Amino acid sequence: MNEKHYEVVIVGGGISGAALFYELAKYTNTKSVCMLEKYEDLATLNTKGTSNSQTIHVGDIETNYTLEKAKITKRTAKMIEKFCLQYNLQDKIMFKHQKMALGVGEKEVEFIKNRYEEFKTVFPYLELWDKEDLKKLEPKLVYLENGQERPEPILAMGAKDEYTTVEYGQMTKELAKAAQACEDVRTDIFYNSEVDEIEQLGELYKITTKSGTVFTADFVVVNAGAHSLYLAHKMGYGKHMGCLPMAGSFYMTNEEFLNGKVYMVQNDKLPFAALHGDPDILADGKTRFGPTALMLPKLERYKPGTYLDFFKTLNLDGNIIKIFWDLLKDSEIRNYVLRNFLFEVPGLNKKLFVKDARKIVPSLQEKDIEYAKGFGGIRPQVLNKEQQRLMLGEASINTGKGIIFNMTPSPGATSCLGNAKRDIHTITEYLNLEFDEKQFLADLTEDE
Repeated sequence: MNEKHYEVVIVGGGISGAALFYELAKYTNTKSVCMLEKYEDLATLNTKGTSNSQTIHVGDIETNYTLEKAKITKRTAKMIEKFCLQYNLQDKIMFKHQKMALGVGEKEVEFIKNRYEEFKTVFPYLELWDKEDLKKLEPKLVYLENGQERPEPILAMGAKDEYTTVEYGQMTKELAKAAQACEDVRTDIFYNSEVDEIEQLGELYKITTKSGTVFTADFVVVNAGAHSLYLAHKMGYGKHMGCLPMAGSFYMTNEEFLNGKVYMVQNDKLPFAALHGDPDILADGKTRFGPTALMLPKLERYKPGTYLDFFKTLNLDGNIIKIFWDLLKDSEIRNYVLRNFLFEVPGLNKKLFVKDARKIVPSLQEKDIEYAKGFGGIRPQVLNKEQQRLMLGEASINTGKGIIFNMTPSPGATSCLGNAKRDIHTITEYLNLEFDEKQFLADLTEDE
């Protein structure tokens, strides 16, 4: 048995884990930190470039964000941009595309007008584009297959010269690389190190992997996606929560259809992201449409197993059943769930998906798209049993005892550096370490 001790152990080598690994190494005086990754490399699950829409979620075109949430998201999104610029990663893993939120029909057009007036106070670079503007910027939004203009009114709010897109899998590796370049701190990464059990032994934590290797730590942060709640439950924490794993799939066009990102207006009744089109930086700029939203009874997509882990983490009881009932008794949500299931059925999926995607590109045909095999991931949506509701966004369990469990569905990648800063404050206070917040803010935030 091999025992290793660190001041901080991070469980999970996705972008959230790597962001904390980097910030601890660069901006605190910790002497030792390690990251334990279950698989053979970093970012093999939801952070992988094919598993997400590669978007920097700023809050300017995401119509399900309130203005207050957009202000917070803008700050954390800027950290992504500043990190990439600091390490000269622009046009390598971070790119600029035009982006917009598109309203279709009179009701949505009015919504876009009002939202533009409200949000331009926080995002002064936003522009309002009518149908004539869109003929030049995104002509496929305007024209039908026969070349005539679509009959309904359309209006978009968007931006032309902003960083919009990141390959988060590569950014994860850049964060780890930058961390390990820091001097006077031991920064180790252990691959093929699936954590089986975490135990508190006095003031220390004992972390045992399935291979039998034992690590000890003064502080532990679990950034393991849906498995964060699984490990929390094993230690008796977070029993008021259950996990609903939602898989998102995509469809890929056979050529470039859009010049930039086009987001739709969110239906407030639906708890998951509205359909959008994105130039895919890993597929030569072809447009990727999605995501769909399908509940899967496993915690990791495209990996074997984790079915039993799902049932344990769902934490099923009457409260969970009531949450499901409250969601499904609404006909719009019920039809949405059924339609997203059918999006996965060969023979029906393309025909049905194209009908939805034509709201963005009215000339789109079945022959223009293919189901993107191997694309998409799983987002751990948290169910709050005490409040009997689905919690949207991120969830964190800070025990106050030297261990934190984080669940970070979208926009977890965008907010990774901001979330890490939040945890840094907890870690440094608990371990009586120093955090160079002044340098952190100078490096990764804008003057306000």
